[in-house]
Amino acid sequence: MNPSQFLRGVLPAITTPFTEDGSVDHAFLAEHARKLVDAGCTALVPLGSLGEAATLSFDEKIAIIRTLVAAVGDRAPIVPGIAALSTAEAVRLARAAKEAGAGGMMVLPVYVYTSDWHEASAHARAVLEAVDLPAIIYNNPIAYRTDITPAQIAELARDYPHVHAVKESSGDVRRFAAIKELTGDKLVLLVGMDDAIVEGLGMGAEGWIAGLVNAYPRESVRLFELARDGGYAAARDLYNWFLPLLRLDTVAKFVQLIKLVQAQVGLGSERVRAPRLPVEGAEREAALQVIRHAAAHPPRLS
Repeated sequence: MNPSQFLRGVLPAITTPFTEDGSVDHAFLAEHARKLVDAGCTALVPLGSLGEAATLSFDEKIAIIRTLVAAVGDRAPIVPGIAALSTAEAVRLARAAKEAGAGGMMVLPVYVYTSDWHEASAHARAVLEAVDLPAIIYNNPIAYRTDITPAQIAELARDYPHVHAVKESSGDVRRFAAIKELTGDKLVLLVGMDDAIVEGLGMGAEGWIAGLVNAYPRESVRLFELARDGGYAAARDLYNWFLPLLRLDTVAKFVQLIKLVQAQVGLGSERVRAPRLPVEGAEREAALQVIRHAAAHPPRLS
């Protein structure tokens, strides 16, 4: 599939389900993947922050890619996050992901270590030179403490023809215009924060790597379509309903909260891998109020 096709649309940052004994629940993962694609999602992005990749072993990561490839076949590419504690392991992961059938890759900054561009560039280039899969550059300075500027993104796009997109999660929608100014039509701009989707599309983004889509696939795809085709005016009612839920994607415990939403709507469980623990107390009750209010006032999806 042409990258320009699967990068334009809703790309779930798919969560990693766990069984009661803490192992990856491959049966549920496959079922969940098919439901997301059935709802109209264009690609699946496992092994990201929402996928709890930092808690997964190398072998678990490859097994997840294989399960997803087998589950959806050629209906949607699997585009795993490539992140590790070292550049050598990231390169090894990228190569193994391609062998496992991945249709693309999302290149993340290195875990834990906050780097400058001299180091961040060397890391990204090592991964990009190891594998020619269609690549997304991921910028999330809030989570990874490394900010890849529009000029630096443009540099990678210029030097590597297989860099096709950037997931922009700085929280500054002005970045989209700055990247577009420097790269023209070379890159597909992807919104990386759920509660900025309508604003991002208004600034030229064409895809959405989404989190709450794991619990609300049909609503997410419809919101994307409305905002893409008619802007805020067309999407306003659905966006207003969705925003309290979408904001759960932009807080420290977004993994636990999104999995809580999945459990409440019957599309998953709350199980997370330590050091994460399910939310409790007032934090849990506040989230449940948001979820219950949304369930009591379901949107109309034309």
